[in-house]
Amino acid sequence: MARLYAGSEALAAAKRRRGACAGAAILLAAMLAGQAPPARAQAPWPVKPMRIVVPVVPGSFTDVVARALAAEMGESLGQPVLVENRAGAGTTIGAATVAKASADGYTLLMTENSFSIAPALYGRQMTYDPVRDFQPVTLVAEAPTLWFSRMDLPARTPKELVQLARNRPGELTFATGGNGTSSHLAAELFIDRQRLKMVHVPFKGVAGSIAEVIAGRVDIGTSSIASAAAPVQAGRMRALAVTGPERNPLLPEVPTFAESGFGDYDMPIWFGLIGPAGLPAERLDRLHAEIVRAAGRPRLRELFAAQGARALLVPPQAFTKRVHAEIALWREVIPRVGIRAE
Repeated sequence: MARLYAGSEALAAAKRRRGACAGAAILLAAMLAGQAPPARAQAPWPVKPMRIVVPVVPGSFTDVVARALAAEMGESLGQPVLVENRAGAGTTIGAATVAKASADGYTLLMTENSFSIAPALYGRQMTYDPVRDFQPVTLVAEAPTLWFSRMDLPARTPKELVQLARNRPGELTFATGGNGTSSHLAAELFIDRQRLKMVHVPFKGVAGSIAEVIAGRVDIGTSSIASAAAPVQAGRMRALAVTGPERNPLLPEVPTFAESGFGDYDMPIWFGLIGPAGLPAERLDRLHAEIVRAAGRPRLRELFAAQGARALLVPPQAFTKRVHAEIALWREVIPRVGIRAE
């Protein structure tokens, strides 16, 4: 009996010790939990109006896209998104404004190919570094470049144009919307790659260049497809080819350069949003997501369709790679063909 009693006492003591240890563990866990810093709630964003800087004049397609995006983004973000036009110096004035802005996501640049072209044209005159000072956010859309000619030009295809230019070096003329513009560089890139000699006739805007081709005073011209589609459809000038991966709905009968045997040539006009360098990752991702959402709504889809453009909502990394590659391309091509800023 004594041994049985002693065994019972030992068992009870062991249970008390286990209970005490369990209690101590629970107490320690509670103390540690009490000492842990509380999780920080992510600050709401945005909490004030945003702005999109447009480096060209009001009424241009770049400006129209920016305003449509601003309206859609303002509704979903719950804050006004304002558009500010800062035109001049080949888009570098507007770009400089954004380069100097705080990297907080409240200031963006709505731009196009000129952003990649400007460094080779202006060089040391620029007050910013096009690679170091910016963070591309989203490539929004692109539209093809259309090549067209006067109706009586004895060349109906790009191959015939190349042969004609080689037979008459330095005689054929080409009109664009201005020196250093996207339409000008689209022409120069093809001419350079085909090793042709042609004479550039710049105008202040594509309207003047189209008018001169229609009048027969200039041989060929280049512009966005939306600017030149109507006179082509009216039979006042002839379309030769469009850039891009496929035929365009505005002029579905016009072949692409790839179909015409020039698959290595492409010069679309792109439109994208770029911010200052150093944008926090979470805000960069949020901006990209909001732009993708906005571009998918009817207002933007209809706007793109009317201009012969297509949505091209690539992520920041892919857009960055494209911008940097184009900057390098134009730094090589522009000095070689002798283009200078006016």
